[in-house]
Amino acid sequence: MSDPSVAAIPVRECGEALAEVRADGPLLLDERKRRDSDGAFVHLREGVLDRLIAAQAALPEGRRLLFIEGYHPPELQRRYFDHYCARLRAEHPAWSKEALRSAASRYVSPPEIAPHCAGAALDVTLADRHGHELDLGTRVNATPEESEGGCYTAAPNIPPAARSLRDCLGAALTGAGLVNYPTEWWHWSYGDRYWALMTGAPAARYGPVEPG
Repeated sequence: MSDPSVAAIPVRECGEALAEVRADGPLLLDERKRRDSDGAFVHLREGVLDRLIAAQAALPEGRRLLFIEGYHPPELQRRYFDHYCARLRAEHPAWSKEALRSAASRYVSPPEIAPHCAGAALDVTLADRHGHELDLGTRVNATPEESEGGCYTAAPNIPPAARSLRDCLGAALTGAGLVNYPTEWWHWSYGDRYWALMTGAPAARYGPVEPG
């Protein structure tokens, strides 16, 4: 996300509102985030949520989307980014400021371009028909360091069953118009700068938005 080509994409804000991913709706909602959140995480732009619901309908029988997290207020994203930068700085004291920012951006988007801050991105995995989370090779939010690169969507070092589930997830979400950030198999977005770059759209539809 630190690539200048992403930041160079213009934003033509469409003004679409944030919508809530409701626990009584068609998507499974992982409630673990509620323990340390004010509830912002259950929101997405309306157009993103519509596409997520379409992806759920495209899954094979017995598979469910398990929604982990959506919107991040900009202040929260800044804390995430600074914390990861500090961790990398402690582990690699010889790295330059630019190298730290580039490495951190593989895992946490810089706040000024973060699609989560625009309500355009979500973290999602798969569950079975009973709501039990399935194994897609690593935990959601695994870092490249701890997973030995297994968090990368196309990682070769995951079991065949996990690869099949990633492919299933990807087919449904791609078919609904979302794009994946390839260092995080669980991270998908629509309408943000990265989506525009990957799809050839002339501009992003959504820019950073403050909580309502």
